[in-house]
Order: sequence, then structure tokens, then C-alpha cells
Amino acid sequence: MDSKAVQHDVADSGQVEKDVLAFLEAQTKRSWDPQVDLFASGGLSSLFAMQIVVHLERTYRISIRGADLRLDNFRTVTGMVALVQRLQGAR
Repeated sequence: MDSKAVQHDVADSGQVEKDVLAFLEAQTKRSWDPQVDLFASGGLSSLFAMQIVVHLERTYRISIRGADLRLDNFRTVTGMVALVQRLQGAR
């Protein structure tokens, strides 16, 4: 995790999107559209998905477990934003 990661109590969808895009861009050295399938485009691997999981858990103080670990939740930035908001709402 980047030590400069912003900690959020309740995530604003626009801010989560910006944060996730910044994380992806820093890690992959390219820009991403929030709607693009990150895995189908060849941009990310399932191993990198685990880095995303750790980043989201630490940054947004959520726990991603069980059915939420489906790759479909991480295919797009938009999907990750929805996951973060849903899990924060469940707290």
C-alpha cells in the first residue's frame, strides 16, 4: 500500500473512482477508462487483482471476503467503486 493513501470513513463515489484510477495508473504506468474491462484488455492479471483487493481494504477500511472476491467485482473501476460503497454501507 502507498503510505500516502487517503483513509476514508464513508467513500464518495467520485473520490473512490479518482483514487482507484490513480492507483491503477501508478502501478501500470497508463491511464484507464472507468468502464473498460481491465482484465479483458490485457491490462491486469489475477495476481494484480489481489493487490487491488489489499489496496481497497486498507484505503477504505473494508473487508473483501467470500463471494465479494469474484473477479467480476474488479473488472472495471466502476465495479470496484460499487463494491467499496456497498461494503462500507454494510458496516
